Amino acid sequence: MHDKAFVKQAIFRSTENRLDRRRFLAATGLAGAGVGVAALTGSTAAYAEEAAGGAISDEAVLNFALNLEYLEAEFYLRAVRGFGLGVRSIGGRGDLGRVTGGRQVPFVTKSIRQYAEEIAVDEQDHVEFLRGALGSAKVARPTIDLVDSFTAAALAAGLIGPGETFDPFANETNFLLGAFIFEDVGVTAYKGAAPLLASKVFLEAAAGLLAVEAYHAANIRTVMFANDLGAEAQAISDARDSLDGPEDKDQGITRGGKANIVPTDSSGLAFSRTAGEVLNIVYLNPASVTSGGFFPDGVNGEINTSDPND
Repeated sequence: MHDKAFVKQAIFRSTENRLDRRRFLAATGLAGAGVGVAALTGSTAAYAEEAAGGAISDEAVLNFALNLEYLEAEFYLRAVRGFGLGVRSIGGRGDLGRVTGGRQVPFVTKSIRQYAEEIAVDEQDHVEFLRGALGSAKVARPTIDLVDSFTAAALAAGLIGPGETFDPFANETNFLLGAFIFEDVGVTAYKGAAPLLASKVFLEAAAGLLAVEAYHAANIRTVMFANDLGAEAQAISDARDSLDGPEDKDQGITRGGKANIVPTDSSGLAFSRTAGEVLNIVYLNPASVTSGGFFPDGVNGEINTSDPND
């Protein structure tokens, strides 16, 4: 194991300024490890000063990501074990909301069940990492709807008709369709948020989160392709595109009759969405609103309004 001096030097080499180092130490649990924390401490004025330097603070961006991770964690955890995040993982600034819906999925395919279990652990870890990085600035879990939201999304995609309901926890096929709604959005959200981060430390962390979400998305897309769910995936993709504005930032799992596991633009790059465009999708509304869909009371934090796409 590395000694404290080595850890101290590694942290100092990998961070830009004292504010970065203080946040990193707190996020990694080294604040009490005797690595010169006394010289790094500062008041909340430092956060305000940093925020004043740009339109959106790193804190606001990470809290926006935390809202999305709450949603994904609650979905996957309930799908694999029947209950979501514990009480120690949901408190913070803003209104603490309840989660409606969610139960164990009756998986029949061993590999799909194991994929779901792995993703659930990752999403729980993402929540804990962001909460640790944000410290006392973290937002609480907002109200999350895993019932009416999925029915509305499925209806918008044409997967069901008027008067019908869609339950992503009813079987593993529905679970895959429900997961597909989230995963591609998470990838585009992290890529779109990257330029907003001023701290290289947090930019590196966001890149790590983006990579994991991309792995998840590719896994879900691959399993859906293997299960001949191309038409359903395209319908969901088209529905997402109808919500986030006129640009085509979404693709199904097939193109030209061939597999399209990795959706990319003409340069072979992953698509980006602004925070507002992401909220258009999770609020299930193409207009400028502050709540709806999966977040019936809105998300917590400074970034909470979707973009108007009229």
